[in-house]
Amino acid sequence: MNSMPPRNRRLHQTAALVLAALAPAGAALAQGTPATGSGGGADSALRRCTALSNDNQARLACFDQWAAQQAWQAPAASAEAAATVQPPVDTTLPATRVIDVARTEGCRDPQYSDLSRFWELESGSDCGTFSFRGYRPITVSVVASSSVNRQPTSGFENGSATESTPYRRTENRIQLSVRTKVAQGLLTQGHPTLKDSVWFGYTQQSYWQLFTPEISRPFRTTDHEPEVMYVYPTTAELPFGWKWRYSGIGLVHQSNGQSDPLSRSWNRVYLMTGLELGNSWSVNARLWRRIPESADSDNNPGISDYVGRGELSALWNYDKNNTVGATLRSSLSSSGRGSIRVEWMQALGTGIFGGKTNLRLHTSLFNGYGDSMIDYNRKRTVFSVGLSLVDF
Repeated sequence: MNSMPPRNRRLHQTAALVLAALAPAGAALAQGTPATGSGGGADSALRRCTALSNDNQARLACFDQWAAQQAWQAPAASAEAAATVQPPVDTTLPATRVIDVARTEGCRDPQYSDLSRFWELESGSDCGTFSFRGYRPITVSVVASSSVNRQPTSGFENGSATESTPYRRTENRIQLSVRTKVAQGLLTQGHPTLKDSVWFGYTQQSYWQLFTPEISRPFRTTDHEPEVMYVYPTTAELPFGWKWRYSGIGLVHQSNGQSDPLSRSWNRVYLMTGLELGNSWSVNARLWRRIPESADSDNNPGISDYVGRGELSALWNYDKNNTVGATLRSSLSSSGRGSIRVEWMQALGTGIFGGKTNLRLHTSLFNGYGDSMIDYNRKRTVFSVGLSLVDF
């Protein structure tokens, strides 16, 4: 006869039934559980507790002990499992250029190469249409030359000055140059990144006799150069790491706005292209053809044989503050005429808020024909030092 009080007997019977129902699930769970202690795994502990079917109180105590052991061991197991989880291995190849898509500097974004930003060849380097951009450097400089054209001449019948003006060889040169993009995406519609574009540019260069007060410091000559150009982006890979970045076509008018006998002007159509090596080197080339004029209106005949029919320019970013460039023009004829210009631009100072400025110390040496329209057929050497503003 069982001497256990009825109330306790009913409680133990209920607990035994619950544990008996949970025992199969616990045994199944134990199959995937690592061993606990030195005496065996969790599955043997469950079997031992289940085997105490004749003593409900002993079986309940056994299950209580097993549950307490699992509660203490679970956090350690979880920590151990978390420690063994490794991040997925990245097997992708390294990117050639990582672009932060959240940035919005466009043509001012240094993530892109100089040529990409200059011509806005990609969506990320785009600054939109009808906004002012720099073209050639905006420059104010002091010039010392080997000679100065006091009495210009030309092969045109009425193209030679009748008297000499006492200009000095030291003068001031001012160059203004701007452009704006008037259209884009004409032939590259649907391309995810590349953008072609149409630009209008204007350059004005003046020689000012600032150091000649005896003749009231006149402007000796001023050249005007409006042009329209179309630029198409390319991404061709070339040997030694070079990339072919763009090609284009343009139409340019250049004149000095004078009347005869000092009037000089011509019109050209040109092809152009550009290459780059990282962000250290860039090479640009132009090849042009003069649009013919009638003999009675051509006030500078043979200008192509002096100024040239094409040019090749190279820029080297020595470091972030120094850029060296050279431009070679050639007549591409037996005359061998043309010109060469070597330049050095050095970044100066910081902006009001501490950022890098676009101001450069600009040193230049020119030798050859066509430094200005009035000097198209006069060879001279010109050394200049001044300040320039560049677009970026």
